[in-house]
Amino acid sequence: MEYLCNDCPRRCGAARTRTQAGGVCLSPALPRVVRAAPHFGEEPCISGTRGSGAVFFSGCNLRCVFCQNREISRASVGRTLTVPQLRDTLLRLRDTGVHNINLVTGSHFVRPIAQALEGLALGIPVVWNSSGYESAETLRMLEGLVQVYLPDFKYWKAEPAGRYSAAADYPETAKAAVREMFRQRGAYALDENGLLRSGVLVRHLILPGQELAAMDVMDFIAEDFPEGSVLFSLMSQYTPMPGLERFPELQRRVTREDNDNLISYMRRRGLEGYCQEPEAATEEMIPAFDGTGLESLSAPGISPASSACRA
Repeated sequence: MEYLCNDCPRRCGAARTRTQAGGVCLSPALPRVVRAAPHFGEEPCISGTRGSGAVFFSGCNLRCVFCQNREISRASVGRTLTVPQLRDTLLRLRDTGVHNINLVTGSHFVRPIAQALEGLALGIPVVWNSSGYESAETLRMLEGLVQVYLPDFKYWKAEPAGRYSAAADYPETAKAAVREMFRQRGAYALDENGLLRSGVLVRHLILPGQELAAMDVMDFIAEDFPEGSVLFSLMSQYTPMPGLERFPELQRRVTREDNDNLISYMRRRGLEGYCQEPEAATEEMIPAFDGTGLESLSAPGISPASSACRA
């Protein structure tokens, strides 16, 4: 597998080979995985009682200065898996009894992921857990393979998107991406246990100083889609991370007053979904990116990888 990559909105044309990293995402063509295990930190309709089968990929096509997973998003780390090995990982994770297979930040590996899912009878939903910064054309590679879309909608305006994630085109890109996700899956559907089996759940992390943007995102969901068709998750778990000296406005948590006001606004807009209390702003929900779930894979085709982080 080798190609010049224009799959994400950056269209950087990086040469991607099986193992050679390239592009803004610092990734090769084959996926690098840092963890594949039950995860209980998602919304209740995703985590349920037995956990979500989360597969964490390394690398990312965004450059969020506040990223909580910087150790994997900014570095070429993890195990490089062939498509058959990725497929085997998904099946073994399914067999642990998780409610779904949750592909976390896999947008830059969409091609091998789609190949791994093609014809794979998992018997549980596949969740595409993404930053929302992906092209509608690329998302079409996943049509019929993904049952639940779980995108972020990080920014409403170009200025903060450019300042905090080096992606001034994020707002319009994310709008188009969510619309494509909804086109594929339609109105959300829960099973008899309240678990999401199909549809779209849009997340928005409240950033300090960007509270009005949260309202704009909620307006978009309320006005752009049929009432009650898209779930929404308002998250107040923002935690200042090291290295934010250039961004003093981000060196604080969201206040309870702002959080309460936004929860009230979400209710007034009639959005169905979830919200958090400020106490959720801790680092305890960040899992250990230690290769859990990959131990029993056979050696051929798997290679530990590391390189210097690049801003």
